[in-house]
Amino acid sequence: MIRKSILAALAPLALAGCAGGGGYAGPDSADIASARVATVNAQQLATLVEAGEVVLIDVRTPYEFADSRIAGALNAPLTHFDPATIPVDTTREVILYCGSSRRSGIAAERLAEYRGTVVRHLEGGIRAWTDAGYPTVSNDPSDDPRR
Repeated sequence: MIRKSILAALAPLALAGCAGGGGYAGPDSADIASARVATVNAQQLATLVEAGEVVLIDVRTPYEFADSRIAGALNAPLTHFDPATIPVDTTREVILYCGSSRRSGIAAERLAEYRGTVVRHLEGGIRAWTDAGYPTVSNDPSDDPRR
């Protein structure tokens, strides 16, 4: 009987702790990383590229990168993505992109967590870039603008 009374008295306290109403339930690391990831649309990125204000990182495979990429981009495939290897440039912002923005979102979360800063990536990926009419380059010699 006493045991039932004690359990009955403690039950509301235990439930209050689970409900999150009485205590602090801070964000987990995924929430922190997500809060530090933002997107940029193709038009905004084109403006930044034209002004020379970005370091572009393409997180697609080397094959995809060779086939078609935004001029000046560096390749850091998501399969081997190491935030420590991404260049730090105090005068230009690092912006990531991929094919559709799924992989670049994952890489942006990793980079944001590593650097403790906001990291942006291209919304819609290179598909959005080309759909907006912006140019790409490839390893095909016929794409070389110097020819």
